[in-house]
Amino acid sequence: MIEVENLTRVFRTYKKKPGFWGGVTGLFKRDFEETRAADGVSFTIKEGEFVGFLGPNGAGKTTTLKMLSGLIYPTSGTARVAGFDPSKRENAYRRLFALVLGQKNQLWWDLPALESFHLLRAIYALDKAQWQASLDELVTLLGVAHKLNVQVRELSLGERMKMELIAALLHRPRVLFLDEPTIGLDVVSQKNVREFLRDYNRRYKTTILLTSHYMADISQLCERVIVIDHGKKIYDGELDRISGAGARQRIIKFKPRPGLGGEPAAFPADWKPLHGEAKTCEDGELLLHVPSEHVTAVCQQILTQGPVDDITIQDVPLEDIISEIFSRGMRR
Repeated sequence: MIEVENLTRVFRTYKKKPGFWGGVTGLFKRDFEETRAADGVSFTIKEGEFVGFLGPNGAGKTTTLKMLSGLIYPTSGTARVAGFDPSKRENAYRRLFALVLGQKNQLWWDLPALESFHLLRAIYALDKAQWQASLDELVTLLGVAHKLNVQVRELSLGERMKMELIAALLHRPRVLFLDEPTIGLDVVSQKNVREFLRDYNRRYKTTILLTSHYMADISQLCERVIVIDHGKKIYDGELDRISGAGARQRIIKFKPRPGLGGEPAAFPADWKPLHGEAKTCEDGELLLHVPSEHVTAVCQQILTQGPVDDITIQDVPLEDIISEIFSRGMRR
């Protein structure tokens, strides 16, 4: 469904010298700086896949989505979506995809969402019966039927995002690009949006490419992730492989118990685990990253040092694993 080959986008920005004379000098001679927002990115996505697109701020995720949707042209490389070249902006192509930007609205701010839905029906030349059936289904799935006639500006952030999703899906796109769709939402709204997207993907086999900084979105929706950093792809594969990398380590947390009468804890100040690394948190709790095969030995070592409170063993959070992948990419 999506084929990307060496996709590159370079932005040239003018570097103005400070002060009045810097502005005057810029009239005659200008210095430019080039930023490679996407640098030779290549990947393919099959029809019906739900793929996470990850990277730190400025990595090139949104730029790539905008090139795939035809909003900006690539500097070099090629992209094909359902056989179309997005840069040509053909009407037939614009009818088969949708782009949702979590920080930008497509609905009219001062009108009820229903008015914008009528406008979209005219833009896409949708059959009224088909449009009404799609609208009724989406409104029911997202639970916003009672908000259709409320001005968009009066809706909560979660309600607005649900209306944005309805607007994007009214014409039944085959490809959906989602850029931070849950940004700023509360926990309940995030959960509702994730459940809706999961159900919609399974029901209609829509190809979805999702960017998000919330790892819960990725872990609950995507089986595959593509990671880019500084415009370059640094990982493309199953999410389970990333999680499996974290399984090679465990996190042990514990807090030395003070002695009677406020006496110092039995642990020496220079105590170190037999395996792994330890750091002290602000509340006096010790946090250890330990290889999985040595967890038992380290726990035994801890218990022989003296009494402790609240000792726990946890998996390495997915956020930390992704951060490590980013770090490796930057070191390259």
